[in-house]
Amino acid sequence: MQRRLTCLFLAAPLFSTGVAWAQFAATGTTTISVTVASAAAIQINTATTTLTTSGTTFGSAYTGTTSFTYKLRTTQTTGTGTITLQVTADFSPANGPLVTSNTLTYTCTVASGTACSGSLTASTSAATSVATFGADIHSAVAGDAGSTAWSLSNLPTYKTGTYSATVTYTISAT
Repeated sequence: MQRRLTCLFLAAPLFSTGVAWAQFAATGTTTISVTVASAAAIQINTATTTLTTSGTTFGSAYTGTTSFTYKLRTTQTTGTGTITLQVTADFSPANGPLVTSNTLTYTCTVASGTACSGSLTASTSAATSVATFGADIHSAVAGDAGSTAWSLSNLPTYKTGTYSATVTYTISAT
């Protein structure tokens, strides 16, 4: 019985050694796979957009431009993308311009895609369009440039002072 056990113990290292050596070679390969999804990002380049008027009468609107850079990739066949903006609340402090009175409008430019059409009225209650994108759109590696040109009516009802409102830009892609 002892002789049979010795044979089994001697045979076991031969089988395990052969299996271990069979897993190694001078070269090897692997397959790398990646799924590239739609993606979007935006950077606002103008931290504070100052609206100024060139005239001294009420006929000259306050104007200014906000510039931004966006990166976008939409899917090849059914992709879409958007850039929108929304004024988060009316100008503050009180007694100044009111976004809710439809006095703040804007036009848009973008390097790719379709910029908003004509002059749009900014809103505090809903996001409004800056640009739309179709299928298979790709921005440059460094991003594409865009801007929003603002116009605020110059009304005699505004009290003198400095007023501000925050605008939130949102970008998306599918």
